[in-house]
Amino acid sequence: MTGFSEVLRIVLPVVLMLLIGMLCRKKQLLDRRGIDALKTVAVQIGLPAVLLHTFATAEYSAATLVVPPVMFLVCVLAWLLGGWAGRLLKTGNRFLPFLTTGFEAGMLGYALYTLLYGTETLADFARIDLGQVLFVFTLYKLLLSRREKGAAPGTLRRLIREMLLSPIILAILVGVLLGATGLYRSLVPSGAAAVLDACTDFISAPVGALILLAIGYDLVLRDVPWKQALQAAGLRLVIMAVLGAAVWLLFRLFWPDARSEKAIALMFLLPPPFVLPVFSTTEQQRAYLSSVLSLSTLITLIGFVALAMIG
Repeated sequence: MTGFSEVLRIVLPVVLMLLIGMLCRKKQLLDRRGIDALKTVAVQIGLPAVLLHTFATAEYSAATLVVPPVMFLVCVLAWLLGGWAGRLLKTGNRFLPFLTTGFEAGMLGYALYTLLYGTETLADFARIDLGQVLFVFTLYKLLLSRREKGAAPGTLRRLIREMLLSPIILAILVGVLLGATGLYRSLVPSGAAAVLDACTDFISAPVGALILLAIGYDLVLRDVPWKQALQAAGLRLVIMAVLGAAVWLLFRLFWPDARSEKAIALMFLLPPPFVLPVFSTTEQQRAYLSSVLSLSTLITLIGFVALAMIG
């Protein structure tokens, strides 16, 4: 297969599903409730199946324990840098720190990584994702809630309960239990592991297509406040470039067995969490956040094409 056809094999499915999503919006083939339902199926049912299988079949080492806390701290540092930059630039935008941290791995990262590198090394990406998932489910949402509502009683307890009951977190925990204890490997001779693989593969098969269709539906670049959106997206890009290079160097020096170069490259290209507009209180805020997310997603897709060309 030639280099061009290999890039086309990786990139064309993404472009096609994004265009189908845009067409669904333009022709009103799906409404907002329909798209939200597709997202729910993909993220709450399909993605947990991917993660369960990924962690059950993963190889476990010291890097498995070290990488998630490092990524959690990186997300905290990115949030602090975003706040500092906002004060330095006098943007007056209180959402800016939340746009410079966190990664939309669930709704975008896993689909793109699988297309680029297959499922064989997906555990490398999932290991890095785990730390930022814990950050988004706890500190990120807590800081967002405090920003909008103040320190409401029981907020932390509610967020921890949501995290522990999340299908994604439960799937990761079950997968780690099966993989780290050797239970999954012990099921191989009896054929039970193959049955589990067949179930998770079948459930997760449409995840990438559904996610990309939903993203295409939401990818709207008209009426974008370009100056503010470019400022936020550009600042995030700079912060992620610096932190991504630092993480790559750190892992290369101290945990070379982590095999995470490809996972780091894609992770630090991803846009901020798509949950952000939910926390906006005005239509103006919602439009601004949606614009930045759309622009950041477009940057991610450009980076995805570049990674596909590099190979």
